[in-house]
Amino acid sequence: SSALRRPAFGAVPRKAFAPAVAQRFASTDSAREGKVHQVIGAVVDVKFDTEQLPPILNALETTNQGQKLVLEVAQHMGENVVRCIAMDGTEGLVRGQATTDSGSPIMIPVGGGVLGRIMNVTGDPIDERGPIKHEKKLPIHNDPPEFVDQSTAAEILITGIKVVDLLAPYARGGKIGLFGGAGVGKTVFIQELINNIAKAHGGFSVFCGVGERTREGNDLYHEMQETGVIQLEGESKVALVFGQMNEPPGARARVALTGLTVAEYFRDIEGQDVLLFIDNIFRFTQAGSEVSALLGRIPSAVGYQPTLAVDMGGMQERITTTNKGSITSVQAVYVPADDLTDPAPATTFAHLDATTVLSRGISELGIYPAVDPLDSKSRILDPRIVGDEHYQTATKVQLMLQEYKSLQDIIAILGMDELSEQDKLTVERARKLQRFLSQPF
Repeated sequence: SSALRRPAFGAVPRKAFAPAVAQRFASTDSAREGKVHQVIGAVVDVKFDTEQLPPILNALETTNQGQKLVLEVAQHMGENVVRCIAMDGTEGLVRGQATTDSGSPIMIPVGGGVLGRIMNVTGDPIDERGPIKHEKKLPIHNDPPEFVDQSTAAEILITGIKVVDLLAPYARGGKIGLFGGAGVGKTVFIQELINNIAKAHGGFSVFCGVGERTREGNDLYHEMQETGVIQLEGESKVALVFGQMNEPPGARARVALTGLTVAEYFRDIEGQDVLLFIDNIFRFTQAGSEVSALLGRIPSAVGYQPTLAVDMGGMQERITTTNKGSITSVQAVYVPADDLTDPAPATTFAHLDATTVLSRGISELGIYPAVDPLDSKSRILDPRIVGDEHYQTATKVQLMLQEYKSLQDIIAILGMDELSEQDKLTVERARKLQRFLSQPF
């Protein structure tokens, strides 16, 4: 009969196959109880008595030595067992420990109450100043804005750093990558940007520490108090989210999403232009590869996770400008062994509007910020956006520095005396330019 006939495949609306994240996580069930079945490092298997298992990315809660421990569902293993990644240490966790499904992904507090506070990946305060005041909580996993809501206007963001504003300017609402090996000044550069932009543009900033040194995070917090960006009693301009080196890979792989969710609230609900600083985006990829290995996935090139591009894209697509407000993101990118062709920095490149490359060669000359004027690029260094005069000046500077670079081999072998008068003039000018493009922070 026609009542029993199945509809044609094409008749099924596409929404049924690709529900929005919010719908996918809408829990119709009350909290479900399970028990810890197996613990291997940061991977925890939880067994449920019912067939109704928590969906992928849901948060489960248990206690470990009197402390709350959040687990995020990563795989369904069969026989009512779900495999989870712990957001904190699992030392002391035992089999049979009661576990509750929260019915949603990790939910974090958002809004004005988070300003001036430090929180971890699960939204709990870690600054010993009591609970975070909030009226709303949001899930850390979300869909990017729809195409129709995105804005395409191009506008320069003035940073106050000469070499950047001239040669590789930043776009308001753009994504900027700060590339450099160990110890060439990425974190100092970001601190200068926070100081210059957060004060000048008057909006809110979110600083996200992903897998970096706890000491630097602590220093940054106290520096912000001294400069007035954070006021313990008054109104603060910045929220801090930390998942540092000592955290397990689950926390480091998710803490960037926590910071991004805080920024999205200010953009979408309050219509703000938000600055999002991520230090370091490479650690996000590194944590993803650790989680992938723990879950037994087959690694791809150089040992990274097979889902590297998807993981990166899922986060980067959410950092965008909408008709309501914008998120301008500055991301420090550690370059393993100074190799820009490594899959982690190479995947990050694809998403960026501007790249600022910090060079060890320039830092060895004692020139700071050690920005490489020839390697650093920007999509908006275009006469239609920056104006003809700016564009011509930047091009001439790059040409002069490029000519100097090509003469360096001759100088090293034969010395300055063998150069023509014109070349000597070029070298002299280029060296003056190099000095001019440095500045004290």
